[in-house]
Amino acid sequence: MQFTKMQAFGNDYVYIDAIHQELKNLPELARFVSDRHFAIGSDGMVLICPSDKGDFRMRMFNPDGTEGEMCGNALRSVGKYVYDHRLTDKMQLVIETLGGMQHLTLTVADGVVTNIRADIGEPRLDTGVIPVCTELPEFVEHPVTVFDKKFFVTAVSWGNPHCAMYVDSVADLNVPRYGRALEYKTELFPNKTNVTFAELVSRDYIKIREWERGTGETIGCGTGCATAVVAGVLTGRLDRKVTVEQIGGPLLIEWDEATNHLFMTGPSHTVFEAEIDASHILGK
Repeated sequence: MQFTKMQAFGNDYVYIDAIHQELKNLPELARFVSDRHFAIGSDGMVLICPSDKGDFRMRMFNPDGTEGEMCGNALRSVGKYVYDHRLTDKMQLVIETLGGMQHLTLTVADGVVTNIRADIGEPRLDTGVIPVCTELPEFVEHPVTVFDKKFFVTAVSWGNPHCAMYVDSVADLNVPRYGRALEYKTELFPNKTNVTFAELVSRDYIKIREWERGTGETIGCGTGCATAVVAGVLTGRLDRKVTVEQIGGPLLIEWDEATNHLFMTGPSHTVFEAEIDASHILGK
């Protein structure tokens, strides 16, 4: 089975063409290609599938084998994968995900995608959509005390739950300690949540560190970057166009006032491609 490992300025995912080959036992396969089992340093597995609604369908699996709704960085790298691997020659793509229909605009140079702009749609604050405390009409700057610190949490979703909070310094914060505790705040997040800690540098520049539910701290997250910007705009900290610095590299996030859609723009990189023997999983 051929796989491609790609970085999207924040996450490393393994991409597999599920159009031209039959795949079975997907949770086991996802565990196999994760860094815990196959030692390739993966945040998860992404399948490129046919779609009746869009150009392609994206299915994303976490390293523990569970299926996720959507990841902004994984979504952007789908655009690079399908174009660079000649599955399409289109530079405007519609991708079907569990979180909804997503729109990508590709920048191409010398036949290779160099930049991807993703329209991930309108941020959802309605607690009827996000699995958070349903007594609240909106989840903006909700006070939460964890150990010795009081955080003011904003929850946002485009298909998977994220929460963001502003802190004085992300470099000085014990992200594993507070991230894990917030993830398991089950009275607020019954299905657990991804946690984004953000530091304000200026009205158009912030730094973040990201705690991913069930995995730990990651080098970044596209939707985590987006959540931090939404939280900053809603609370008057930020303008609507912000550069977000994460460990994996910077993303440009823009919350368009006219459409209320949020765009994330940045490159993606193919790290390596290889064949792996997964016959014991695929049943061949």
